Parts: sequence; C-alpha cells; structure tokens
Amino acid sequence: MAAVAVLGFLIALEFAVRHYGLPGPLTTQAREVIFPPKSGGLLYAGMALMMVVLTWRQRFVALGAAIGVDVVFWGVRRLADIKVTHGHPFGNGALWVILGCAVYAVIRRTGRERALLLKGVGLALLLVAGRKTGDAWLFLTARTRPMVLDQYVATADHALGNPSWMLGRIVTASGPIGFNFLDFVYGQLPVAAVVVALYQLRHVAAEGRFPRHHLVRTFLVIGLLGPVFYMVFPVVGPVFAYGTGAEHWEGIALWAPHMQPSAPWAVADLWPRTPTPIGAPHHMPFDAFTPRNCMPSLHTAWATAIFIHSRKGPPALRHAGTFWLIATLAATLGFGYHYGADLIAGVVFSLTVEAALRAYDHGWNRSGVRLVTCGAAVCAALLVSYRYLPLEMAGQPWLAGPLLLLAMLSVVYAYVRTTASWEPVTVVSVPRPAPRPELI
Repeated sequence: MAAVAVLGFLIALEFAVRHYGLPGPLTTQAREVIFPPKSGGLLYAGMALMMVVLTWRQRFVALGAAIGVDVVFWGVRRLADIKVTHGHPFGNGALWVILGCAVYAVIRRTGRERALLLKGVGLALLLVAGRKTGDAWLFLTARTRPMVLDQYVATADHALGNPSWMLGRIVTASGPIGFNFLDFVYGQLPVAAVVVALYQLRHVAAEGRFPRHHLVRTFLVIGLLGPVFYMVFPVVGPVFAYGTGAEHWEGIALWAPHMQPSAPWAVADLWPRTPTPIGAPHHMPFDAFTPRNCMPSLHTAWATAIFIHSRKGPPALRHAGTFWLIATLAATLGFGYHYGADLIAGVVFSLTVEAALRAYDHGWNRSGVRLVTCGAAVCAALLVSYRYLPLEMAGQPWLAGPLLLLAMLSVVYAYVRTTASWEPVTVVSVPRPAPRPELI
C-alpha cells in the first residue's frame, strides 16, 4: 500500500511539473539510465545503502560492475565527442547496478531473501527519488507562489540580531578558503547522512532484517513534508530578497537552464553589508524560478536529524555529527540562504518528525502524543508569530529573541526527556560475594 501511494504521488508530481513545460521526477530519473546524471555521488550513495543487504563478496562484485559500466559510458562519450555540460560524467553504473539487483531479486531470489533485496533496492531508489522530488517541488513553489514573505521574516529576524548578515560578513571576510569549505560541507550533507545510515544498517545482511527506525526514514519524511511549508510560507532568502544573488544563480540554472535570472526583484542590495531597516512589512512579488525554500530550513532539519542519529555511534561518528550540524548552520546563514528564524523552525520541525516516527515505533502512548503535539504547536506558533508579529518582535528584541530560543529549547528538552524514558532499562545483576570462611 505504501509503495502504491508513493508511486501515485510521483505520477501526480510528474504531471504537475509537466504542466509548466519541464520534465518531472520520473522522467529525469529515467533519463539518467543513459544520460549524464545530475548527481553521480547521490547514485553511488544510494547503491551503498542497497549494498547493506549484500554479502561482502556481492558488494565487491556490485561496486566493480558499477565502475565498469561508468568506464564504458565514459569511453563511448569520448569516442562520440559528447561533452557533459550539465551533470556528472559518472553515476550511470550505480543506477544500472541498483536496477539490475531488482531484476535479480525477482528472477533468482525467493521468500525472505527476495524481500530483503527488494527492500534494499527500494531504499536506494527512494533516496534518489527524494532528490528528484525535491527539485520538482522547488520548481512548483517558484511557479505557483509569485508573492513571498521575506519582509516579514527579515523584520522578525531583528529579534535574533540578524544572524545571516553577521555570518555573511564573516564568510565574506574568510575569502575563497572559508567559502569553499562551507560550500563543500553544505553540498555533501546527503553523503554525511549515508555514512550515519550505513553505520545504523551495518548488521542488516547478517540479521536478515532492517531496524525499525533509522536515519533514512527520517530524511525521507522531512523531505516529503517540508515542501508543504514552502507552499504555505514562501520565502526566498536574504541573498535573493536583499542581495544580488549572483553567485548562486548557477545552482538554479541546473534544473531550469532556460531561465535567465535578474536582480531587480530584490528589495535592495543590502546583504550582507547593511541589515534591513525596520518598517511595515508586506508581501512582495518575486521571479518565477527562484525556489521559495526557506521556511523552515530543511538543511537545518536534516543536519539536526544527522546529529540525533549519530549520538549512539562511536566517538568519531558523534564528533562528525556535531561538526556537520554546526558547519551546516554556519553555511545556511553565511551564504544568505536562510534567516535565523528559518533555522529555529527547522530544528523544531526536525524534532517533531523524529518524535512522531519514534512514537509510532514505540506505540502511541500519552507521552508520545504529548511530545508530537508540543512540537507541532511550537512550529505553528513560530510561523504565526513571524507572519503577524514581526514588528513587535523587532521592536522588543531582548524579549522576543530569548522567547524564540526558549520555545526551541523547550521542544529539545521535551524530546530528550521523553525519548530517554522510552529506552529499554538494562538490569545488571551483581553476583553475591561468596561467604568468607570462618577464621579458626
């Protein structure tokens, strides 16, 4: 039933995007069987997730086959003088191996082995489809939401001290080294998620089953629900609404190459030098191709999920999860992609999704319902306050700023306390000491 629902959703999204003249997620994914993929690293990450159900020998065979297919594709493109202008020269081999494993499972496997291999293939394809679905959603937000609410969020952000402007100046002062480092961290977030997921799924092949809860499931749910907020609360971000955004147009051109951006849509060229003046905010029109993907910050939500799921790993994994969260927060603000208010909403949104999934696994008792309700209520209150109380928040920053942080921390505290009570209690039996022989 779940597979039918996902397929129906993808078909509906395909028709919705095609209505505006662009290929949808199913078409773009099918094209990557032959044409250069948009992200070869993502396809190999998906293949790595699928390989958790394979033996070590099968993993080496699958990896060798993927590399071999990519080398063949590379050689054919060189001989035919086909230049890869958009996308990566490698990655087709990983997709071929994933699809080949699906065919192999249907033809040569039966029973539990077939079900386990198909689950691995489905996990890989869902990860890749999630990226394609996200691109389609971003395009739809730009085409269906001509008015954006950046002035409301920018005004409310005065209560937090305009962190995007502050981090933007720091990143600018750091020069190419700081910018490229944060850009690498920001762009490789899916790779960090796959590393944590591989650690969580490392025993799947030996045990013959997937764990009830793992990071990939949280990632997919965040990606599925997040764009709904983009449609309700469209925001483009400070680098576009209050800057030229020139250094970021290339990324948009990858999924809308026929679009030609222009800066006059911005209110003024203020970011990151001058914070926005406090005035009466109002809806503002914007172009038809810049994604309205700020509220909440899904990069923050995903980085928070990585941080949460890395807590039960070894020290190296825990340190990596902490680093990726901090660096992602710095990048989202320092590049001007998000306001500080977006990050607070992103943390609350991530914790709410994670709480709902864990409550589903644990059983919907009173504590689980209370936790999810608390997170949803705080998330809704944040959006309402950004929309209807921005002037009051900007006028009293010493009151509104701490209240926003306390609202987020209250959800963090409720999540930690509630989920800790769900952990199984380990009883350690202490053997009784042997009786001492009587002294004679």
